[in-house]
Amino acid sequence: MNFIGVNHIAIIASDLAQSKDFYVDKLGFEIASRHDRQEKQDIILNLVKNGLRLEIFIKPNAPKRPSYPEATGLRHLALTVNHIEDIVAELKSRGIAVQEIRHDSFTGEKMVFFTDPDGLPIELHE
Repeated sequence: MNFIGVNHIAIIASDLAQSKDFYVDKLGFEIASRHDRQEKQDIILNLVKNGLRLEIFIKPNAPKRPSYPEATGLRHLALTVNHIEDIVAELKSRGIAVQEIRHDSFTGEKMVFFTDPDGLPIELHE
């Protein structure tokens, strides 16, 4: 098999307004499309930024994400950035709680974590 890239990342969220505020208003993704699916009782937002596509499923009655102990499945979403200190300052100015910058114990790269409104950890790597 010859995989050539990631097509999209699908995330289940519980609240449309909170997800739009976080991913669109604060992180700068653009809404490429919206699909209201009555039969599935959800809304799908297709978001894009710098070639990255997120598929956000809004499901108000979805079970909460387990955090501790960690469960099998997606652990976190990791994004590559330049100038991590500037990005962290910008996130904080937009009201997003961000952990302290630290160094990856394997690569030595600067990294930091924050979460989306439903508790999905998001990691930034420089």
